[in-house]
Amino acid sequence: MSRSLKKGPFVEESLMKKVSVAQRGDVIRTWSRSSTVVPEMVALTMSIHNGKEHIPVKIVEEMVGHKLGEFAPTRKFKRHGGKMAKDQEKAGSK
Repeated sequence: MSRSLKKGPFVEESLMKKVSVAQRGDVIRTWSRSSTVVPEMVALTMSIHNGKEHIPVKIVEEMVGHKLGEFAPTRKFKRHGGKMAKDQEKAGSK
């Protein structure tokens, strides 16, 4: 469910302070995955924490309105197991 329009997008105050002071080449480290991407963040590089490490993400115009956490996945998909998966992997490598 989206946030009420009269309230506006949620952006953590400390993150907005960092964004307002940041230059184009700076990397902003953040743990605030629930903050919304606002137009002031476009062209900045943000390092978003995924629970284990910081993932560097360059903010572009298409990201405005989405949450920061969408761009730093918390789970790592390896592959589905089983005999069929191994056979397909062998056939794909030939």
